[in-house]
Amino acid sequence: MATTLTQTHPLLSVPFNADTDFTVLADCCEKLAETQAESYDPALKIALCGRLAAALALLKPGLHDSIPPHLKDSLTVDTLPKTSPRFAPDADTLCDYCLTLTQLLLCRMFPPQMEEQLFWLLSELVE
Repeated sequence: MATTLTQTHPLLSVPFNADTDFTVLADCCEKLAETQAESYDPALKIALCGRLAAALALLKPGLHDSIPPHLKDSLTVDTLPKTSPRFAPDADTLCDYCLTLTQLLLCRMFPPQMEEQLFWLLSELVE
């Protein structure tokens, strides 16, 4: 009897839930989006996309919550950056874009070339 060895990507087993700190969720979203965009394995891409959809869904309800006092110093700068991004939708809209795109990608209804572009777009939106 042969044993099938199954490898699981480490990002697929990172625990998160509704109580996970938003900075941890945001970091997880960035890593998931980047990894799925760089992966050549279709099954891994879909699995990572599913995890990203779950993390984004958990992140969305707290987008307008106050920043916890223990994080304010680490998220505050003395000098503003000289330039800001041109594409700057509000937080709700951006999260809705990402959630919609992940759901579309999970449906697997696009040709491979188009799907690849959409995975990269999702990665850019989340970053």
